[in-house]
Amino acid sequence: MRELVKVYKVLSDESRLRVLNLLLERECCVCEVMQALDISQSKASRILSALYDAGILTLRRDGLWALYSIDRDGMDAYLKDIVEATTRAFKGNKVMIADRERLMRAERVGPSCVKKMRNADTIRQPQTQS
Repeated sequence: MRELVKVYKVLSDESRLRVLNLLLERECCVCEVMQALDISQSKASRILSALYDAGILTLRRDGLWALYSIDRDGMDAYLKDIVEATTRAFKGNKVMIADRERLMRAERVGPSCVKKMRNADTIRQPQTQS
C-alpha cells in the first residue's frame, strides 16, 4: 500500500506530470527537461529523482549522460495501468502538446548546459501565469 500512495503523491504535481509527458515521448537527460519546460536544473533533477524513486523511470548512463526513460519493462502491472491511464488523460491537452513540441527543439548539450541555463536564468524576465 505504501508504494501505491507514493506513486499517487508523485503524480499529484503538475510539474511531475509534465516531465512524465516528455518521457512518454522519448528518453531525456536533465538538460532537455530544463529546456522543454523552462525550469532550473535543480527542479528538473528533483522531479526526475521523484519519478525514479516511485518506480516509474529507469536511469541509463551513457558516458557523461544520465538518461531517463519510462521503465516499461521493470514496473509492476498496476503501475503500468496508472501510467497508461495518465497518458490517455494527456491526449489533447494543450500544455502537454506544447511541452512535447519544445522537447523536439531541446538539445542534449552535456554538463555545460547547466551553466548555460543558469546564465540565461539570470537575465530571463519573470513569467506571468495566465
